[in-house]
Amino acid sequence: MIPATIRQATPADAALATDISRRNFTQSFGSAYPAADLASFLAQSYSLARHAAWLDDDRHALFLLERGTEVLGHALVGPCALPHADVNASDGELKRLYILKHAHGSGLGSLLIHTALAWLLKDGARTLWVGVWSENFRAQKLYQRYGFTHAGEYHFEVGATRDFEFIYRRAAGS
Repeated sequence: MIPATIRQATPADAALATDISRRNFTQSFGSAYPAADLASFLAQSYSLARHAAWLDDDRHALFLLERGTEVLGHALVGPCALPHADVNASDGELKRLYILKHAHGSGLGSLLIHTALAWLLKDGARTLWVGVWSENFRAQKLYQRYGFTHAGEYHFEVGATRDFEFIYRRAAGS
């Protein structure tokens, strides 16, 4: 079997990053939403323009998990934008961590989160945050293994649908 690799996406990867982001989100959560809500959300939050802007901004990084020519997942990191009173401008956020279902349980999620966290901490210790759907127990367990603890809640909008989300935090130096 061809080994999986992780690489940081470049501005030239904007279309590829948009495609894997949309596929990952739709495969993971698409059936939970009315088609119009999902389409609206993907058009706004997972647009080519938004991915191109992230890839052109050195405060963000998007990592692609690949095996041969297949993209299996991605992670997006950058400044924290979660709605929590304790967020500081210097805090980082794991904004996305997705792997296609056929690669679940392979250990590749751990490789991807290691890469994402290393990037977030490359300039030194800082508080890290992640938002996670309240019903995504698998992801919650993963984040807890990496030192994140429950710090709050908020509603995440997908079109007209409002999901109940948890906010997890990992203190600087943890």
